[in-house]
Amino acid sequence: MTSKSKGSVPGDKASSSLLLSSPPYQRLITKEGRCAFRVPLSSSGSRRKSLHRAWLLAMQDLWGLLVNLRWRWTLLAFCSSFVAHWLFFACLWYLLAHLNGDLDVQDHDAPPQGHVVCVKYITSFSAAFSFSLETQLTIGYGTMFPSGDCPSAIALLAVQMLLGLMLEVFITGAFVAKLSRPQKQAGAIQFSPQAVVGQHLGQTCLMVRATNLLKRPLVDVKLSAVLYKCEGQALHQTSLDFYLDHLGQKACPLFIFPLTFYHPLEPQSPLYPALCEGSSTNFELVVFLSALQEGTGDSCQKRTSYLRQEIKLNHCFAPAFRIDSCGRYTVSSQHLSTAPSNEPVNKDSVVQINSDGME
Repeated sequence: MTSKSKGSVPGDKASSSLLLSSPPYQRLITKEGRCAFRVPLSSSGSRRKSLHRAWLLAMQDLWGLLVNLRWRWTLLAFCSSFVAHWLFFACLWYLLAHLNGDLDVQDHDAPPQGHVVCVKYITSFSAAFSFSLETQLTIGYGTMFPSGDCPSAIALLAVQMLLGLMLEVFITGAFVAKLSRPQKQAGAIQFSPQAVVGQHLGQTCLMVRATNLLKRPLVDVKLSAVLYKCEGQALHQTSLDFYLDHLGQKACPLFIFPLTFYHPLEPQSPLYPALCEGSSTNFELVVFLSALQEGTGDSCQKRTSYLRQEIKLNHCFAPAFRIDSCGRYTVSSQHLSTAPSNEPVNKDSVVQINSDGME
């Protein structure tokens, strides 16, 4: 264990003001974990060609596009695809009735001699749409039904049923995949809005706190980070290791209460030069938390990012736990907030869990 050396990250007011007064820097990853970086589709050419290429790339991965859409767009795609399917085959049924001469027959119960009505009582487009709807939803034919003596009607009926079945399987599968995505579990993971630099077991560390908002625990929890530095027109990336108390680099077996992860700020740390006094390097620290769902074993990942001005020096996190009047452990509502590290702590009423105090 190393103590704070002369070249460690300073904690004076000049350094703190330097971090807070640094120029604004465009994020690569938003605080919610979404990618804010957009790659241009083409370096040259018109906007129309770029949009055409974007649609072409989206159609090549139609399944991924549908699963990753927001729910309002997924529901819109669900409704519009079925309505378009019904309208398309309504046009075909109406065209069949027109080509077969069924629209000119006055009484479909008594057609002219030698005339075979392909679908009875299709006398308008609305009737054709109603028949297309009945065929696709298999709700049972009423007065309108196809004739077994019309091969064209039987062939069109088979094509509509096959394509409709494929559409139902595709849309239903997309809904199931969207509902069972591990990202929904990852949405319950919340990071502290700010990272802090302070002393932990006699060592200067960068600290990040994460909490699980659901009662269902996560297992095999790991946290890693990538440091992005912008130097001129170049963007450099370096990995950073975080550890959890005395577990070292091992995964945390259970995630049911707020966890604080530590990265030692030693001279060999890639983050050390960026936080030193006098440094004006723009950087972004992107943090990744990976875990497994206990019930299904599916993996999920949550990420966020921290800019220079979101890292507080000489601060620590507020106590994560408190004990109520019944002796039960409860998570403090202020467990993601920060406070100056020189605030006095009553050690007689503190229980240490994950090296954080519980009032």
